[in-house]
Amino acid sequence: MRFSRPVLTGAALAALALGGTTALAGPASAAPNTTPQKVCGSSYKTVNSAPVGSLGTVYLTYNSSNGKNCVATIRSNPGTRLDMSAWIYVSDTDQGDEDYGQYTSYAGPTYVYGKAHCVDWGGNINNVYVQVTGSNCAALREHRVTTTR
Repeated sequence: MRFSRPVLTGAALAALALGGTTALAGPASAAPNTTPQKVCGSSYKTVNSAPVGSLGTVYLTYNSSNGKNCVATIRSNPGTRLDMSAWIYVSDTDQGDEDYGQYTSYAGPTYVYGKAHCVDWGGNINNVYVQVTGSNCAALREHRVTTTR
């Protein structure tokens, strides 16, 4: 699967514009107290996270045995279905993964091979969007943006 930054941005905007059509998407889970490891797998360790306002958190995890990163967006208070997303993108390899829909507890998991690469990742809950670019690049400083639409 190949994604470009404009495609990911376009997908996020399309998900907003077509929010009504995502109501047919099945929930990822309604389980409270979900963790990134329950979503991504027990061998994935949390390496970064970003709050989605007061609604939840987007987690970036990494599995050192296979070199893959995983992103999951987890709500603080599971409940009725809300528009949610989780996405990850590696610009060096033009590889990415995304999950957009209406969920009760979490969005994701999304996976990409990220060993020795900077990753861009993020997600949303309802109308709060988080985007982290240039993340986990050793000495380079990442850039974070949170927007409400």
